[in-house]
Amino acid sequence: MAARAATRAGAGLTTVAVPEIAFPIYATSLTSIMVHPLAMPEDFDKMLDDTRISAVLIGPGAGADKNTCARVLSALAKGRPIVIDADAITAFKDDPQSLDRAIIGHCIMTPHEGEFCRLFDPTGDKLTRTRKAALRSGAIIVLKGSDTVIAAPDGRVIINSNAPPTLATAGSGDVLSGIILGLLAQGMEPFLAAAAAVWLHSAAANEFGPKLMAEDLPDLLPGVFRSLYSSPKPTESV
Repeated sequence: MAARAATRAGAGLTTVAVPEIAFPIYATSLTSIMVHPLAMPEDFDKMLDDTRISAVLIGPGAGADKNTCARVLSALAKGRPIVIDADAITAFKDDPQSLDRAIIGHCIMTPHEGEFCRLFDPTGDKLTRTRKAALRSGAIIVLKGSDTVIAAPDGRVIINSNAPPTLATAGSGDVLSGIILGLLAQGMEPFLAAAAAVWLHSAAANEFGPKLMAEDLPDLLPGVFRSLYSSPKPTESV
């Protein structure tokens, strides 16, 4: 779902890296998305040597273990924009400082409340603790919820207000991280990419209406983009 969302958000070529044993499953179910098998632990690092890779997402379905930690640290060392989500957040619950030390910019983390509490101080109101987490980690923090807060280490913050309750469904966070990835892959500034993706994610859900499943979201994105492209442009006044 994350890969399809990235493609629908505008990534020109999307590749899913999977354990070699799972390669046949992904290769037969994905058509326009490339699948890269990982046979050895070092294969992921070698894959990232490909200079065509402009942005990376790690987390959905990755497993909250030391291998995921190693892959996150390896990707951060390459200096490309990166989205850290799901298992890639939980994997650092026993040593969040090692993740903080590795972040040098262009990093977006997308925790829900439970994942946030595994790495950051959960006390205080949502706005304050999200800003503190961004400042401590050096990453842009997207604390998800009905009032998703997007905070940058430099103090910028946005609260998104267009999310419907139907987004509280399994897998919708994977789609969000994929949308962010697709925008990053096109060179969008990370804070703006995170904020735009949260809005697009919610707009797609609003477009669908009741009984939403996460799988529905990627294919709704073109309609949201069409509505934005066709909206009247604001006129300047002198």
